[in-house]
Amino acid sequence: MTEIIYKTESYAIIAACLEVYNEKGCGFLEPVYQECLGIEFECQRIPAIPKPSLTLSYRTRILTKNYEPDYVCFGKIIVELKPVSALTDEHRAQLLNYLHATGFELGLLLISAITRNWNTNAVRRSSPQS
Repeated sequence: MTEIIYKTESYAIIAACLEVYNEKGCGFLEPVYQECLGIEFECQRIPAIPKPSLTLSYRTRILTKNYEPDYVCFGKIIVELKPVSALTDEHRAQLLNYLHATGFELGLLLISAITRNWNTNAVRRSSPQS
């Protein structure tokens, strides 16, 4: 079994996310959850930098394009919020590429609370009656 690295820090980040979910519920867009999470990180004294600009390189050359994760916490964990109802292999592969490119060892993919259920339900306003 693989040992979890940065276990205490990871649990603290996840607890902060659950606190935001408990307070705001579901249905907001990602920027709302990002801002709430930043406030919660501050309240829980979790060191977090929002949208830091991380340098990328290719063949030893520094790229002009940078990677901006949603947060870097504790100076060593990338936190990515995804506004989806379920994470996919593509999300995981993208985060693995980010970890490889930046040298970070751990990244957390967190679902922004779009829906309470794993199933997506369409909500439609009733038509006005004639």
